[in-house]
This record gives sequence, structure tokens and C-alpha cells, in this order.
Amino acid sequence: MSGRTDKAWLKTGVGLCALLLPVAPAFAQDAAEAEPAAASAEDVDTIAFTADEIVYDSEAQVVTASGAVRMNRDGYFLAADQVVWNRETGEVVASGNVVLLAPTGDRIVGETVTLDDELASGSIENFLLALDTGGRIAGEVGRREDGQIVVENAAYAYCPYPEQMDCEEDPSWRITAAEVVRDEETGALKFRGGRIQILGLELPLLPVFTVGDVGQLGGINGLLVPELNISGINGIELSLPYYFRFDRNKDLTVTPHLYTGNPPGVSALYRQLGEKGAFQVGGFATYGDVDNPDFGATPESLGENFRGYFDANGRFQFDPYWRATGSFRYATDKTVTRRFDLTQDDRLRNMAMVERISENSYLSIAGWAFQGLRVDDVQDRIPIALPAIDARIRVGDPVLGGRVEVQANSLAILRVDGQDTQRAFARARWDRRFLGDLGQELTLTGYLRSDVYRTNDSELTDIPLYRGTDGWHYRGIAAAAADLRWPLIGEAFGGTQRIVPRVQLVLTPPTENLDIPNEDARAIDLEDSNLFALNRFPGYDRWEDGSRVTYGVEYLLDRPNFSIRSNIGQSYRISSEPDIFPDGTGLTDRWSDFVGRTRLRFGRLVDLTARYRIDKDNFAFRRSEVDLTFGTTQTYAQIGYLRLNRDIDGTVEDLRDREELRVAGRIHFLDHYSLFGSTVLDLTDSAEDPLSLSDGFEPARHRLGLTYEDETIELGVSWKRDYERIGAFRRGSTFSVTFVLKGLGR
Repeated sequence: MSGRTDKAWLKTGVGLCALLLPVAPAFAQDAAEAEPAAASAEDVDTIAFTADEIVYDSEAQVVTASGAVRMNRDGYFLAADQVVWNRETGEVVASGNVVLLAPTGDRIVGETVTLDDELASGSIENFLLALDTGGRIAGEVGRREDGQIVVENAAYAYCPYPEQMDCEEDPSWRITAAEVVRDEETGALKFRGGRIQILGLELPLLPVFTVGDVGQLGGINGLLVPELNISGINGIELSLPYYFRFDRNKDLTVTPHLYTGNPPGVSALYRQLGEKGAFQVGGFATYGDVDNPDFGATPESLGENFRGYFDANGRFQFDPYWRATGSFRYATDKTVTRRFDLTQDDRLRNMAMVERISENSYLSIAGWAFQGLRVDDVQDRIPIALPAIDARIRVGDPVLGGRVEVQANSLAILRVDGQDTQRAFARARWDRRFLGDLGQELTLTGYLRSDVYRTNDSELTDIPLYRGTDGWHYRGIAAAAADLRWPLIGEAFGGTQRIVPRVQLVLTPPTENLDIPNEDARAIDLEDSNLFALNRFPGYDRWEDGSRVTYGVEYLLDRPNFSIRSNIGQSYRISSEPDIFPDGTGLTDRWSDFVGRTRLRFGRLVDLTARYRIDKDNFAFRRSEVDLTFGTTQTYAQIGYLRLNRDIDGTVEDLRDREELRVAGRIHFLDHYSLFGSTVLDLTDSAEDPLSLSDGFEPARHRLGLTYEDETIELGVSWKRDYERIGAFRRGSTFSVTFVLKGLGR
């Protein structure tokens, strides 16, 4: 009794033969005599399968499917060369290139597999389980029972290619165990009698231990890989993270930190992902000596006290238009974050913002607060911005052929001990672009703005240039501009060349500036990025009045594996009104300094960018900035140099001169080894910045390390030294050890 079918639907229970026979006419007559009463389709379960040949033994009630057999039931998929199904016992025996795919995405591979008729329980010889995360469990015998997969005399290793069944025969690490149990509900792997082999070295493990799964099943509670660091200020640090999994979208990691040079501490990080967004809350706490941040002060310690750091952030998207963002950070003192290597930031930013974003409009309502961690920061004088409101609308229909954008902005700046300022303004901007017959691009701009300011306690601001005067102030701003570009494109030097001359005319009447406090427009410096800006001051508190002409040229050359991008320009102030720029910014006189940028690229091997500002009088370089990267993605070097030689008054804190050299590199060798390092040198001396503590060659920080990394493991050691001083405190040297077994997840 044999037959051939492309697809058959088998119904378990008493209706099996009745549903099978009409599909296989070659043996329908013999089987019809044994047909029992058929159950309704609603009362039985369904198995879908295909095979090249089906043989049904009606006396033994055994169905044998041969040749490219494929079976599917309740999300379980079975593929084999042959499947024998005993109808009475419900036993399914698959043989020959057997692959069983579970609903979780895991694959079970074997030569002979014995299952029940639900394809969910059974035993397998020469067992191989391929997890959807890349893990592989192989053993002599595997069986599924009570929602678990049990493998005897097993080995576990990681395969970086989950979609492939064959992986490297000799992985960098593997775990062997007398028994491995996988919980199909949580994805947990439990090892009994395990040993680990790392690069040929075999080490014992705990008699019984459990690890989680990083795939779609999530993770489990348990210890994570410890971390080891050695530093000059904390001694030996051992971190022992413990992971709590509450659900697939929320977890908590608690990490005790043990130090030989400090009392112990503890850190925690809670994370949660929801339908509308995600947030995380973390922190660190300890108790010990608080470092004195005042340079040269005694004693070096302010005594024992609680020390901590708090960090939280999140974002929620309520609908396609509205979203909320928040970030909150706080440290109990100025040195706790550096001593315990929590963050390198010297100012902690706190903000809460609600935004509405659409195609033609934007609304932001925000609040900002900062905590200063630098030596000279006085917290009571650091501003709080609350509220900060900004609304913009782009008019959909053209006005006089151009695009119109209107904006309303309001800001209140408060200080506990310092100057307070409130500001509001409304503005409108009109832009229209024309294209000439010869490719010229002309952009016309109209700008109107009305400001109102109120400030008090201006005498508490140390720098007179920023104070303004107490009371109410009103200001009207108007400007008109014409910007002409003429791209000239053609072939040259075996590639495509583009020369773009550009000239801009800005007309604006004298504007009140100095009576208004300057909170957001302090860091002014002429650069290629703001040369053609309508207002070259950052922020809104200062407006560059006086009409001017700006001109420049852009040059581009593209050829195979080589390109040049370069621009240079200068401006001339038409009016003879007194300027409001500090000396040294490049904008003080009627003729500005020259500014430009040049970028050269040689394929993917060399990338050089140079930015500069050249003094118009003596052609001295007032700004020199070079960034060079050369090499491949695995072996490369990066060099950065910056020198600001602007001779600006030292009391203008935002514009101090400085000189800095940055070097970093990585050498990849012997396939999997990498040697890397970086350094930052402060080359500033007292002649450049009288307030600088550098002697002209002061290391800022160094880093050096060696790693081994392949597709399954990462091992490394590194050393870093931070020379930053906060009073008597110095971070000093830190040695770290990296140990990561890829694929051994939570």
C-alpha cells in the first residue's frame, strides 16, 4: 500500500484514516474497509505535512512518510528524510537529517528523533540544539520533558552565525557538563558538573550554575561577569553585578563595589521599556572621606560623609506629534564622579522637555539646570533656565514667492546668588531663492524681530561685557540680505572640479546691545561655519548690527580615490559704527580676519581636515586646527592639533587661548590581537593663558591597552592615567581587565 501526494492534512484521533484516504487514491479501496467513524474537524488537532511518498499500514495503524518530509503543528516544524507515526501510541520517529524548529526560533538537529504526536516532547540521539541567539548545545542524548530540554554529556559553545548550522570546530571557549538543562519558558541554561575551556586552558566551574538567554525569551536572575580594576586612589576594585529580570521589558542590575583603598560602595541601574517610550534610573552610593576640591587648601579631606551620584533619563512618544524627554544628574560633591570613574563630565546637565513636532511647526517647553564640578564653579551662581519656550511655524503657502517662518521665544534665567534675566521675542524670516540662466543662485532674506528684556542684580556678574543694565529693555531688529553663489563645474585633473564664488550683502541698522545682558551669545569666534551667517553671534542676546559685505570662494575636486573640499572668505563692515566684538575674535575691525577650511581624502586610507583663521594685518594664524586619520578600520592612527592664538582679554572666560595635541592609534596583528593607545597633551603656557596651570607640556590623560578578540571571546588589559587636578585630588592611574564570553548572556 503506497501512494504519492504533494500535500496531506492528517487529523489525530479516530478520524485519521478517513481524512487521509481521499487524498491518497492508490490505497483508498483497502483502507476504506477499516474506516472508523470520523470525528468532526472541530474536535481534533491538525498536523500539516508534505512528503514524496506515504505508506499506511491499516492493521498496525502506522503511517510512514518518506522523502523530504515536512510536518508542522502548533508552531513546531519538523523536517526529515523519513517519519514513522504510530497512530495508537502517538509516537513519531523521524530519521535522517532531522531538524526540529521550535516556536522560539531554536533548532534541534539529530539523526534519530523520537517525539509525541504534538512534536513537543521526546528524545534525540546525537543531539544538537541551535539557539536563535547563536548558542549551540551538543550531546549524546537529548530529550524534551515538562517544558525543558535535557542534554546528557553535553558541550555548550557560541556560534556568531545563528542562521548557519555549521560553525568552527574549535571555538575559543566552550563549557562541558554532565548535564545541561534549558528552560523553554525563560531560556535559562543550567549546567551540572561543568568545566570551561578558554583558549585551550580548562578550568573548573561551580557544581551547578545557571546562565540566562539574551534572545527573545529574555534573561533570568543571577550573577554577571565580575569586573576587576586597579587604581592608585581606590586600590583593587572588584565589582560583582547581580541581575534581576522582572519581565521582558524591565530589569535591574545591582553591583556591589569592593575597594582595598576605600570603603565599599554599591551602584544600581533600573531599565524599563514601554509602549510609549523607555527610561532608566541609576545611581552610586558609598560612605567615606570627601576630597577637598580647593587647590592648595588644607586639610585634603573634608571628613567622612555620604557620597553619591544619581543619573536618570528617558523619552516618551505619546503620539506622532508629542513627545517628552528628561535627563537628571546629581553628585553629592565635586570629586565623587572622578574618584569612582562614574563620568568625565565637569558639568552635570538636568533638563525636562515637552515637544510637538509636525511637518511645518515646532513647539518646545523646557527647563534646564546645571551642577558645576570644576574647581572654580560656584553653584549658587550657575543659572537655571525655567521655563524655556520656543515655538516655530513655517507658513505653508509662499509669500511673495518665498518661504516664511515665524518664531516666538521666551526664557527666564534664575540664579540663587547672581543676576536674573527674563527674555521674550517674536521674529519673522522670509527667504526666496532664484536661479539664473547661467546657474547663479541668488537668495534674498528679510528678517524682523522684536525683543523685551528684564534683568536685575547685574552688578553680581563679574565680567562687565556680559552684565547689561538693570531694568526693562526693548529692542527692534531688522535686516535684509542678498546672497549670491555661482557654481562653475567642469572636468579637471582627471576628475570633476567645482569652483563656487560667493558674495553676501547684509543691511541692518544700528541696534541696542550693550544695555542688554548677554547670557547665550558669549562664545563668539569667527569661523568658516558662521562666516555667511545673518548673525555671527551664537544665541539671541547679541545682534551683529552694521551693514557688511562678505565674500569667499569654495573649491571642490573629485576624482577616483581622491577629493578636495576647501573654502576661504572674509567680510567687510560698511558702517563705521563702534563694534561690539571683543578684541581677538577676528571681527573687531571693519575688515575681518580670513577664515577657511580644507579637507583632503585619499580613498579610505587618509582623511585630513584643517581649519584656520589668519590675521588680516600680519597673516599670523589665530586659529590652527588639524585632524588627521590614516590607516584601515583595523589599524589606524589619529592626530589632532588645536592652537587658539587670539590674544583675547583673559577676563573673557569663554574665549581663552589654548594649545592641545591629541594622538590615538590602533595596531591589529596576528589576526585577533590589537594594541591601542591615546594621549592628550596640554601645550598651553602662561603666555597664552595666564590662568592656565600648564607649563607648556602638561599631560592631560593617557591610555594604553592590549586586547584579544575573535568572534566568540574578548580578553584585554588596559592602563589609563588622568592628570586632572581638583584641589588636592588626582585620579591617577587605573588598570582594567576585560573578559567577555560572547553568547553567554543574561
